[in-house]
Amino acid sequence: MPVHDIKDITIIGAGPTGVFAQFYAGMRSASSQIVDALPELGGQLTALYPEKYIFDVAGFPKVLAKDLVRALGEQAAQFGQPIHLSQRVVGLEEGDGHFVLVTETDRFPTRALVVAAGIGAFSPRRLPQACAEPWYGRGIYDVVTDPEVFRGKRVVIIGGGDSAFDWGVQLLDRATRVTIVHRSDRFRAHAATVQQYQAAVGAGRAELYTFHELFDIKCESGPERFTHIELRDVKAKSTRVVDADVVLPMLGFVSDIGPLGSWGLNLEKDEIVVNSMMETGRPGVYAAGDVTTYPGKLKLIATGFSEAAIAVNQAVHWIYPERKVTPGHSSNMKLFGQSED
Repeated sequence: MPVHDIKDITIIGAGPTGVFAQFYAGMRSASSQIVDALPELGGQLTALYPEKYIFDVAGFPKVLAKDLVRALGEQAAQFGQPIHLSQRVVGLEEGDGHFVLVTETDRFPTRALVVAAGIGAFSPRRLPQACAEPWYGRGIYDVVTDPEVFRGKRVVIIGGGDSAFDWGVQLLDRATRVTIVHRSDRFRAHAATVQQYQAAVGAGRAELYTFHELFDIKCESGPERFTHIELRDVKAKSTRVVDADVVLPMLGFVSDIGPLGSWGLNLEKDEIVVNSMMETGRPGVYAAGDVTTYPGKLKLIATGFSEAAIAVNQAVHWIYPERKVTPGHSSNMKLFGQSED
Protein backbone atom coordinates (compact mmCIF):
# COMPACT_ATOMS: atom_id res chain seq x y z
CA MET A 1 0.00 0.00 0.00
CA PRO A 2 1.59 3.35 -1.04
CA VAL A 3 2.64 5.63 1.83
CA HIS A 4 2.65 9.35 1.06
CA ASP A 5 4.96 11.99 2.51
CA ILE A 6 3.92 13.28 5.92
CA LYS A 7 2.04 16.59 5.90
CA ASP A 8 1.27 19.07 8.65
CA ILE A 9 -2.45 19.01 7.95
CA THR A 10 -4.58 16.50 6.09
CA ILE A 11 -8.02 17.74 5.10
CA ILE A 12 -10.78 15.17 4.64
CA GLY A 13 -13.16 16.55 2.03
CA ALA A 14 -12.68 18.48 -1.22
CA GLY A 15 -15.80 20.63 -1.00
CA PRO A 16 -15.56 24.41 -0.71
CA THR A 17 -14.72 24.29 3.01
CA GLY A 18 -11.97 21.71 2.50
CA VAL A 19 -10.41 23.50 -0.47
CA PHE A 20 -10.41 26.83 1.38
CA ALA A 21 -8.83 25.06 4.37
CA GLN A 22 -5.99 23.95 2.09
CA PHE A 23 -5.47 27.53 0.93
CA TYR A 24 -5.43 28.70 4.53
CA ALA A 25 -2.90 26.05 5.50
CA GLY A 26 -0.63 27.38 2.76
CA MET A 27 -1.14 30.92 4.03
CA ARG A 28 0.08 29.74 7.43
CA SER A 29 3.13 28.09 5.78
CA ALA A 30 1.87 24.63 6.71
CA SER A 31 2.11 21.67 4.33
CA SER A 32 -1.20 20.02 3.54
CA GLN A 33 -3.09 17.50 1.46
CA ILE A 34 -6.75 16.89 0.67
CA VAL A 35 -8.25 13.41 0.61
CA ASP A 36 -11.74 12.91 -0.85
CA ALA A 37 -13.83 9.94 -1.96
CA LEU A 38 -15.35 11.70 -4.97
CA PRO A 39 -13.56 11.77 -8.35
CA GLU A 40 -13.75 15.57 -8.77
CA LEU A 41 -13.07 18.66 -6.72
CA GLY A 42 -16.05 20.52 -5.28
CA GLY A 43 -18.04 18.06 -3.17
CA GLN A 44 -21.79 18.71 -3.32
CA LEU A 45 -21.31 21.76 -5.54
CA THR A 46 -19.88 19.60 -8.30
CA ALA A 47 -21.94 16.46 -7.69
CA LEU A 48 -25.35 18.08 -7.21
CA TYR A 49 -25.62 21.51 -8.82
CA PRO A 50 -22.57 22.71 -10.79
CA GLU A 51 -24.77 24.80 -13.12
CA LYS A 52 -26.76 26.57 -10.40
CA TYR A 53 -26.06 30.09 -9.19
CA ILE A 54 -25.04 30.73 -5.59
CA PHE A 55 -25.98 34.17 -4.25
CA ASP A 56 -24.64 34.22 -0.68
CA VAL A 57 -20.88 33.96 -1.12
CA ALA A 58 -19.14 37.16 -0.06
CA GLY A 59 -17.77 39.20 -2.95
CA PHE A 60 -19.91 37.55 -5.63
CA PRO A 61 -23.31 39.05 -6.54
CA LYS A 62 -23.88 35.61 -7.99
CA VAL A 63 -21.55 32.80 -9.01
CA LEU A 64 -22.08 29.45 -10.71
CA ALA A 65 -21.23 26.59 -8.37
CA LYS A 66 -18.70 25.19 -10.85
CA ASP A 67 -17.03 28.59 -11.19
CA LEU A 68 -16.75 28.93 -7.43
CA VAL A 69 -15.11 25.50 -7.27
CA ARG A 70 -12.67 26.48 -10.01
CA ALA A 71 -11.76 29.73 -8.25
CA LEU A 72 -11.26 27.97 -4.92
CA GLY A 73 -9.05 25.41 -6.63
CA GLU A 74 -6.93 28.14 -8.18
CA GLN A 75 -6.64 29.91 -4.84
CA ALA A 76 -5.43 26.75 -3.10
CA ALA A 77 -3.17 25.66 -5.98
CA GLN A 78 -0.79 28.60 -5.52
CA PHE A 79 0.86 26.68 -2.68
CA GLY A 80 1.37 23.50 -4.74
CA GLN A 81 -0.03 21.05 -2.21
CA PRO A 82 -1.58 17.75 -3.38
CA ILE A 83 -5.23 16.79 -3.69
CA HIS A 84 -6.00 13.06 -3.68
CA LEU A 85 -9.38 12.20 -5.20
CA SER A 86 -11.24 8.86 -5.43
CA GLN A 87 -9.79 7.94 -2.03
CA ARG A 88 -12.36 6.50 0.36
CA VAL A 89 -11.24 6.74 3.98
CA VAL A 90 -11.40 3.49 5.95
CA GLY A 91 -9.43 4.22 9.12
CA LEU A 92 -7.23 6.42 11.26
CA GLU A 93 -4.12 5.23 13.08
CA GLU A 94 -1.96 7.09 15.58
CA GLY A 95 1.64 6.47 16.66
CA ASP A 96 5.16 7.89 16.66
CA GLY A 97 3.78 11.36 17.29
CA HIS A 98 1.52 11.59 14.24
CA PHE A 99 -1.61 10.20 12.59
CA VAL A 100 -1.95 8.01 9.53
CA LEU A 101 -5.13 8.42 7.51
CA VAL A 102 -5.86 5.12 5.78
CA THR A 103 -7.90 4.80 2.58
CA GLU A 104 -8.80 1.72 0.57
CA THR A 105 -5.54 1.99 -1.38
CA ASP A 106 -3.14 4.42 0.32
CA ARG A 107 -1.74 5.69 3.62
CA PHE A 108 -1.43 9.40 4.39
CA PRO A 109 0.76 10.35 7.39
CA THR A 110 -0.15 13.69 8.97
CA ARG A 111 0.49 15.73 12.09
CA ALA A 112 -3.09 17.02 12.35
CA LEU A 113 -6.45 16.53 10.67
CA VAL A 114 -9.22 18.88 9.57
CA VAL A 115 -12.45 17.01 8.83
CA ALA A 116 -14.41 18.95 6.21
CA ALA A 117 -16.48 16.02 5.03
CA GLY A 118 -19.76 17.87 4.41
CA ILE A 119 -22.56 15.37 4.85
CA GLY A 120 -20.03 12.56 4.92
CA ALA A 121 -19.01 10.23 2.14
CA PHE A 122 -21.96 10.22 -0.21
CA SER A 123 -22.82 8.28 -3.32
CA PRO A 124 -25.79 8.48 -5.71
CA ARG A 125 -28.69 6.12 -5.15
CA ARG A 126 -28.72 3.65 -8.00
CA LEU A 127 -31.71 2.51 -10.00
CA PRO A 128 -33.16 -0.64 -8.41
CA GLN A 129 -34.07 -2.28 -11.72
CA ALA A 130 -31.64 -5.03 -12.77
CA CYS A 131 -31.91 -3.95 -16.42
CA ALA A 132 -30.17 -0.67 -15.57
CA GLU A 133 -26.98 -1.98 -14.00
CA PRO A 134 -25.09 -2.97 -17.20
CA TRP A 135 -25.69 0.51 -18.67
CA TYR A 136 -24.08 2.62 -15.95
CA GLY A 137 -21.38 4.66 -17.64
CA ARG A 138 -22.70 3.63 -21.07
CA GLY A 139 -25.86 5.71 -21.28
CA ILE A 140 -26.92 5.85 -17.64
CA TYR A 141 -25.13 8.56 -15.64
CA ASP A 142 -25.97 9.44 -12.04
CA VAL A 143 -23.66 12.47 -11.82
CA VAL A 144 -23.73 15.34 -14.33
CA THR A 145 -20.79 17.74 -14.48
CA ASP A 146 -20.95 19.03 -18.06
CA PRO A 147 -24.41 19.45 -19.61
CA GLU A 148 -22.85 19.97 -23.04
CA VAL A 149 -22.18 16.23 -23.16
CA PHE A 150 -25.91 15.74 -23.67
CA ARG A 151 -26.40 18.26 -26.47
CA GLY A 152 -28.52 16.75 -29.22
CA LYS A 153 -29.45 13.73 -27.08
CA ARG A 154 -32.84 12.40 -26.03
CA VAL A 155 -32.54 12.59 -22.25
CA VAL A 156 -34.75 10.85 -19.70
CA ILE A 157 -34.39 12.01 -16.08
CA ILE A 158 -35.75 9.76 -13.35
CA GLY A 159 -36.63 11.50 -10.08
CA GLY A 160 -38.79 14.21 -8.57
CA GLY A 161 -36.41 16.33 -6.51
CA ASP A 162 -34.40 19.49 -7.06
CA SER A 163 -31.67 17.76 -9.07
CA ALA A 164 -34.19 16.19 -11.47
CA PHE A 165 -36.00 19.43 -12.24
CA ASP A 166 -32.87 21.60 -12.15
CA TRP A 167 -31.24 19.44 -14.81
CA GLY A 168 -34.51 19.14 -16.69
CA VAL A 169 -34.58 22.92 -17.08
CA GLN A 170 -30.84 23.19 -17.75
CA LEU A 171 -31.02 20.66 -20.59
CA LEU A 172 -34.08 22.08 -22.35
CA ASP A 173 -31.98 24.10 -24.79
CA ARG A 174 -29.29 21.46 -25.19
CA ALA A 175 -31.03 18.10 -25.50
CA THR A 176 -33.20 17.12 -28.45
CA ARG A 177 -35.84 16.03 -25.96
CA VAL A 178 -36.09 16.01 -22.18
CA THR A 179 -38.40 13.68 -20.29
CA ILE A 180 -38.83 13.53 -16.51
CA VAL A 181 -40.20 10.32 -14.99
CA HIS A 182 -41.40 10.12 -11.37
CA ARG A 183 -43.27 7.53 -9.33
CA SER A 184 -45.81 10.05 -8.02
CA ASP A 185 -47.23 13.47 -8.80
CA ARG A 186 -45.71 15.04 -5.70
CA PHE A 187 -42.33 16.65 -6.23
CA ARG A 188 -39.63 17.59 -3.74
CA ALA A 189 -38.23 20.29 -6.01
CA HIS A 190 -38.55 24.07 -5.70
CA ALA A 191 -42.00 25.10 -6.93
CA ALA A 192 -40.65 27.75 -9.30
CA THR A 193 -38.40 25.21 -11.06
CA VAL A 194 -41.25 22.71 -11.34
CA GLN A 195 -43.46 25.40 -12.85
CA GLN A 196 -40.74 26.35 -15.32
CA TYR A 197 -40.41 22.75 -16.46
CA GLN A 198 -44.18 22.24 -16.60
CA ALA A 199 -44.42 25.34 -18.81
CA ALA A 200 -41.96 23.68 -21.19
CA VAL A 201 -44.15 20.56 -21.18
CA GLY A 202 -47.19 22.69 -21.98
CA ALA A 203 -45.30 24.26 -24.87
CA GLY A 204 -44.42 20.84 -26.26
CA ARG A 205 -40.71 21.20 -25.51
CA ALA A 206 -40.52 18.44 -22.87
CA GLU A 207 -42.39 15.49 -21.40
CA LEU A 208 -43.40 14.58 -17.85
CA TYR A 209 -44.62 11.14 -16.83
CA THR A 210 -45.90 10.89 -13.27
CA PHE A 211 -46.77 7.55 -11.61
CA HIS A 212 -44.23 5.85 -13.89
CA GLU A 213 -40.97 3.99 -13.31
CA LEU A 214 -38.26 2.36 -15.43
CA PHE A 215 -39.29 -1.11 -16.57
CA ASP A 216 -36.85 -2.12 -19.32
CA ILE A 217 -34.15 -0.82 -21.67
CA LYS A 218 -34.47 -1.40 -25.41
CA CYS A 219 -31.61 -1.73 -27.90
CA GLU A 220 -32.65 -1.47 -31.53
CA SER A 221 -29.27 -0.58 -33.03
CA GLY A 222 -27.01 -3.21 -31.51
CA PRO A 223 -25.78 -3.99 -28.00
CA GLU A 224 -23.45 -0.97 -27.66
CA ARG A 225 -26.12 1.62 -26.90
CA PHE A 226 -29.82 1.76 -26.15
CA THR A 227 -32.36 3.70 -28.18
CA HIS A 228 -35.53 3.41 -26.11
CA ILE A 229 -36.65 2.69 -22.58
CA GLU A 230 -39.86 1.09 -21.41
CA LEU A 231 -41.77 2.78 -18.62
CA ARG A 232 -44.33 1.13 -16.38
CA ASP A 233 -47.40 2.92 -15.09
CA VAL A 234 -47.40 2.04 -11.39
CA LYS A 235 -51.18 2.47 -11.17
CA ALA A 236 -52.49 0.99 -14.40
CA LYS A 237 -49.64 -1.57 -14.65
CA SER A 238 -49.42 -0.79 -18.37
CA THR A 239 -46.18 0.09 -20.16
CA ARG A 240 -45.09 2.65 -22.76
CA VAL A 241 -41.93 3.06 -24.82
CA VAL A 242 -40.02 6.36 -24.80
CA ASP A 243 -37.17 7.36 -27.09
CA ALA A 244 -33.94 7.76 -25.12
CA ASP A 245 -30.21 8.04 -25.68
CA VAL A 246 -29.37 8.91 -22.07
CA VAL A 247 -30.93 8.15 -18.68
CA LEU A 248 -30.05 10.35 -15.70
CA PRO A 249 -31.16 8.84 -12.38
CA MET A 250 -31.62 11.74 -9.94
CA LEU A 251 -32.69 9.74 -6.90
CA GLY A 252 -30.71 11.53 -4.22
CA PHE A 253 -27.60 10.47 -2.38
CA VAL A 254 -26.78 8.05 0.40
CA SER A 255 -24.49 9.68 2.96
CA ASP A 256 -22.52 8.10 5.75
CA ILE A 257 -19.81 9.45 8.05
CA GLY A 258 -18.36 5.94 7.87
CA PRO A 259 -15.28 5.22 10.01
CA LEU A 260 -15.27 8.73 11.48
CA GLY A 261 -17.83 7.44 13.94
CA SER A 262 -15.19 5.29 15.66
CA TRP A 263 -12.44 7.91 15.96
CA GLY A 264 -13.28 9.18 19.42
CA LEU A 265 -14.88 12.39 18.19
CA ASN A 266 -17.83 14.06 19.90
CA LEU A 267 -20.79 13.04 17.74
CA GLU A 268 -24.45 13.95 17.67
CA LYS A 269 -26.73 12.43 15.00
CA ASP A 270 -23.87 11.80 12.55
CA GLU A 271 -22.51 15.33 13.04
CA ILE A 272 -19.29 16.27 14.80
CA VAL A 273 -19.81 18.46 17.85
CA VAL A 274 -17.11 21.15 17.98
CA ASN A 275 -16.30 24.05 20.28
CA SER A 276 -15.38 27.60 19.27
CA MET A 277 -11.90 26.42 18.26
CA MET A 278 -13.31 23.69 15.99
CA GLU A 279 -11.93 21.02 18.31
CA THR A 280 -13.64 17.63 18.01
CA GLY A 281 -12.80 16.03 21.34
CA ARG A 282 -9.71 14.25 20.00
CA PRO A 283 -6.46 16.22 20.22
CA GLY A 284 -5.07 17.12 16.81
CA VAL A 285 -8.37 16.52 15.01
CA TYR A 286 -10.43 19.54 14.01
CA ALA A 287 -13.57 19.87 11.90
CA ALA A 288 -15.29 22.51 9.77
CA GLY A 289 -18.26 22.89 7.45
CA ASP A 290 -21.55 21.03 7.24
CA VAL A 291 -20.24 18.00 9.13
CA THR A 292 -20.03 20.08 12.33
CA THR A 293 -22.62 21.20 14.85
CA TYR A 294 -22.66 23.63 17.76
CA PRO A 295 -25.21 26.07 19.25
CA GLY A 296 -26.20 28.58 16.57
CA LYS A 297 -24.66 26.59 13.72
CA LEU A 298 -25.53 27.77 10.21
CA LYS A 299 -24.92 25.35 7.34
CA LEU A 300 -23.71 27.86 4.78
CA ILE A 301 -20.67 28.00 2.53
CA ALA A 302 -19.81 31.35 4.10
CA THR A 303 -19.83 29.76 7.56
CA GLY A 304 -17.68 26.90 6.34
CA PHE A 305 -15.00 29.31 5.14
CA SER A 306 -14.79 30.89 8.59
CA GLU A 307 -14.70 27.52 10.34
CA ALA A 308 -11.96 26.33 7.98
CA ALA A 309 -9.79 29.31 8.90
CA ILE A 310 -10.37 28.73 12.63
CA ALA A 311 -9.64 24.99 12.35
CA VAL A 312 -6.43 25.50 10.37
CA ASN A 313 -5.13 28.24 12.68
CA GLN A 314 -5.76 26.08 15.71
CA ALA A 315 -4.15 23.05 14.03
CA VAL A 316 -1.04 25.06 13.13
CA HIS A 317 -0.71 26.29 16.71
CA TRP A 318 -1.23 22.74 18.02
CA ILE A 319 1.53 21.40 15.76
CA TYR A 320 3.85 24.37 16.24
CA PRO A 321 3.10 25.99 19.65
CA GLU A 322 5.55 28.78 18.93
CA ARG A 323 3.34 30.03 16.09
CA LYS A 324 0.56 32.41 17.00
CA VAL A 325 -3.04 31.36 16.50
CA THR A 326 -3.86 34.69 14.88
CA PRO A 327 -2.27 34.89 11.41
CA GLY A 328 -2.41 38.64 10.94
CA HIS A 329 -3.72 40.38 7.82
CA SER A 330 -2.99 38.76 4.46
CA SER A 331 -2.53 42.22 2.92
CA ASN A 332 0.66 42.56 4.96
CA MET A 333 2.10 39.10 4.38
CA LYS A 334 5.48 38.67 2.73
CA LEU A 335 4.16 35.30 1.55
CA PHE A 336 2.06 37.19 -1.00
CA GLY A 337 4.81 39.63 -1.85
CA GLN A 338 3.46 42.32 0.45
CA SER A 339 5.24 44.52 3.00
CA GLU A 340 4.14 45.52 6.46
CA ASP A 341 4.33 49.27 5.91
